[in-house]
Amino acid sequence: MKNFIFRPKKLKRSTDDQDRVNKACESLALYQFYLCPFCVRVRRHMYRLNLRVETRDAKRDEAHRATLLNQGGRVKVPCLRIEKDGVVEWLYESNAIIAYLDERFSQAFVDV
Repeated sequence: MKNFIFRPKKLKRSTDDQDRVNKACESLALYQFYLCPFCVRVRRHMYRLNLRVETRDAKRDEAHRATLLNQGGRVKVPCLRIEKDGVVEWLYESNAIIAYLDERFSQAFVDV
């Protein structure tokens, strides 16, 4: 119930712009622990920006945890996996993730 009451307002985009944003989000994945306050902060920000980013629970899912360790280099959350042109980048720290998402998606019209 609290989540609904305190949930931020979603960014509104045209249908075409939102479709482009949704397509761009397919190359992103957030590795997280459900109750981690820094992960909650990032998820709320993704909600506010109206982003459909896949979340992967690195605490309860051993495969996601192993991927985070083997490919990202450490089991630390939140971590945003960014794939662009076949190159994968692992972005740690909630402030850095939020800054990246803001830079890329905060405008109503986003050129992705």
